Amino acid sequence: MRVVLFLLVLLFVGWWGMRGYAEERIALPSPRLDSDTSVEEALLQRRSYRSFARSPLTLPEIAQLLWAAQGVTDRAQGFRTAPSAGALYPLEVYIVVGEVEGLLPGVYRYLPEEHELLRVLEGDRREDLYRVALFQRWIREAPAVLVFTAVYERTTRKYGERGIRYVHMEAGHAAQNVYLQAEALGLGTVVVGAFQDEGVKKALNLPPSEHPLYLMPVGRVR
Repeated sequence: MRVVLFLLVLLFVGWWGMRGYAEERIALPSPRLDSDTSVEEALLQRRSYRSFARSPLTLPEIAQLLWAAQGVTDRAQGFRTAPSAGALYPLEVYIVVGEVEGLLPGVYRYLPEEHELLRVLEGDRREDLYRVALFQRWIREAPAVLVFTAVYERTTRKYGERGIRYVHMEAGHAAQNVYLQAEALGLGTVVVGAFQDEGVKKALNLPPSEHPLYLMPVGRVR
């Protein structure tokens, strides 16, 4: 009996240690608030890219893309870079990292208020995402993939069934921000909506309340 209890304690300690390691927080570089690319130029040049060079992204680039997607722009009122019905912010943003300087491969949740990353899964999960995204090779080849998910209840509890429409509108706003920011950084991206919802949930170990909406592979244009 004592041996069994000892083994159970060892298993618990090992699990807890791995859990703490997996959920490490990483502070991101502060976002730049200006660039040499005007909004008009970014709109003119914006394209969808599905071919990426074999070159890692940098941590400042990742930080800028995530800030563009859902970064906080007014700390007093909590406003973000993308408009949200009722300022309820139902979107969550993850980044699936394969090749990013300064980041270990894994899955990270973006924490907008802190401008930090929370590592939720270890290891390169691009292959898993590629398989559940109908084998679209740009998912596997991009050094990183942004994943937008929605917690519909944050919006529908106020707006009812129509709130679902508002969530989808917001996802479009955030994705366009990423497109324009990528252009300003000299990077390329594409919105991917063809994937198996349950497969993405399983691959990224998403909470039951979150539903995937967009995948956006990002990299240097080949």
